Amino acid sequence: MAAVYKSLSKTDSKKKEAPSNGVKRNRQRVLILSSRGVTYRHRHLLSDLSMMIPHGRRESKWDSKNNLTALNEAAEIYNCNNVLFFEARKGRDLYVWLSKVPNGPTVKMHLQNLHTMEELHFTGNCLKGSRPILSFDAAFEKQPHLQVIKELFMHTFGVPQGARKSKPFIDHVMSFSIADGKIWVRNYQINEEEPSKIKPAEDAPAGGKDTDLSLVEIGPRFVLTPIIIQEGSFNGRILFENREYVSPNQVRSDLRKNKATRHNTRAEQTLGRLARKGELGLRTEGGQRQQKGDLDTKTLFS
Repeated sequence: MAAVYKSLSKTDSKKKEAPSNGVKRNRQRVLILSSRGVTYRHRHLLSDLSMMIPHGRRESKWDSKNNLTALNEAAEIYNCNNVLFFEARKGRDLYVWLSKVPNGPTVKMHLQNLHTMEELHFTGNCLKGSRPILSFDAAFEKQPHLQVIKELFMHTFGVPQGARKSKPFIDHVMSFSIADGKIWVRNYQINEEEPSKIKPAEDAPAGGKDTDLSLVEIGPRFVLTPIIIQEGSFNGRILFENREYVSPNQVRSDLRKNKATRHNTRAEQTLGRLARKGELGLRTEGGQRQQKGDLDTKTLFS
């Protein structure tokens, strides 16, 4: 028993001394995968995000769309505690799932206004595997569900120091802004220029040179609409539901109904016009013909 007590005391002392030796490490790993049916633009976005997340593990497509709870087992197999899952519907709609494995929470969002790096052709550039600065709008602190989404974004896109395949440089900024109830995501390069090449710095110290910092957009850019937040990882009760969200299927259905309504209105107007012409005897075929009177042209000039 004495030997067991000594070994346990040594391990406890090592655990207590570990945080005091340095900064506590943020151990986050992300499993990145998509479902079947994604388009080429969705695949390009997935590859762009995987390059921006060096602590992520890219995996092949997931077959099932109904049983998403099995993603927890896949994340545990690859030693990941975060899941970034892209779900494609009908070859045009894309949904993003962010989950914290194994206890949750999970957020489902609809991705719109997608523009990949190849489409944008921006002049900005950043080092592959570098760590980003995450910039959040002040509105994320005003509502509880936005605070949960912010925390999931930090665990997913925030590259831990000393993570796998990461570089010890910070050269780009990921911006998350809120407008019209949607989350607008942008990626910018931190550009440093010497003031002597542009203009001499007035507030620069006499003994040294200061640099001018500017942001140049890199891409990709997209917009996220929160739909629901679940308590567990891909399961559990719903903590938040966006009542203002309208599914793209409903939008397309409304457009088809409006188009059908306009067509029916024009068809009814055409039938009414033909009926009026028939009543007046102006139609050569169909309708009612007026009786010939004394003032009829054929009667007068016969």
